[in-house]
Amino acid sequence: MKSSFVYPIGVQGKPWGDQERKEWREQTRIKREYNVEVVPKIQALAKQYNVEQYGALSYDPERYPLFCIKNCDWDESKPTILVTGGVHGYETSGVHGALKFVETQAQFYSKHFNIVVAPCVSPWGYETINRWNPNAIDPNRSFYQDTPAEESANLMEMVKGLKTEIFIHVDLHETTDSDETEFRPALAARDGKELIEGMIPDGFYTVGDTENPQPEFQRAVIESVKQVTHIAPADSNNKIIGSDVVQEGVINYPLKALSLCGGLSGCQYGTTTEVYPDSPKVNDEECNHAQVAAIIGALDFGIAQLKA
Repeated sequence: MKSSFVYPIGVQGKPWGDQERKEWREQTRIKREYNVEVVPKIQALAKQYNVEQYGALSYDPERYPLFCIKNCDWDESKPTILVTGGVHGYETSGVHGALKFVETQAQFYSKHFNIVVAPCVSPWGYETINRWNPNAIDPNRSFYQDTPAEESANLMEMVKGLKTEIFIHVDLHETTDSDETEFRPALAARDGKELIEGMIPDGFYTVGDTENPQPEFQRAVIESVKQVTHIAPADSNNKIIGSDVVQEGVINYPLKALSLCGGLSGCQYGTTTEVYPDSPKVNDEECNHAQVAAIIGALDFGIAQLKA
């Protein structure tokens, strides 16, 4: 359904220029601190893991260093798994779910895999609770060569530097009520397009790759998350956020064509998680646990494939 809402920045129907992007950036505010809520948790893991800085954001390099966490007993004979969180910085459980996985589960799974975790790809977005970076660019639509999004460019360079194929990639996200109330209206205004109202699903779902859907892998993730939280139902048209539901709690996107983080590695098995933190049925800790459960489901499936 078309919306009568008019975004307060720009002229309706006209794409933003530099002035509108500047106006948008100036109305953002720091609402929480990366160096208080995230970095100390990362640094605390250095006792058990290799914590490496793989870059920094030029907006404020000292405030926004970028970290990845790796297992110490790296073994070239093992397959490598990648976990990414906070590509959209405002999606809180993506960041803290990634860290909770390292804190509670990574030691066990390092017996089977080399593990790389980038817990907060977009720290400016984390602090300002934003989907975009300061230039009004969505990092999760920016994983392509010569990308203008520093967040995406730094992560791609880090993954390239591993010099190994990625066996499993789990990209941790959330779908929030603010997607519909703020971020999609802002996107329509930025691009000079008409806003079509959508519906936020109540529950967890995953996004697979249209080109490499791996339905049994997606099912394993859903079954694991079911032990922690509820799965999003399809709407009356058998869709979730406008895409066909291909099995319970699963939709597919063309990840590479859309330049999404989930498509950056060319992994054998990949999934993008979507937690719904605004549901009255969940709390913040349950959302973090759901992200951990998704990773566990993915890695247990991977172990089974290696033994087959």
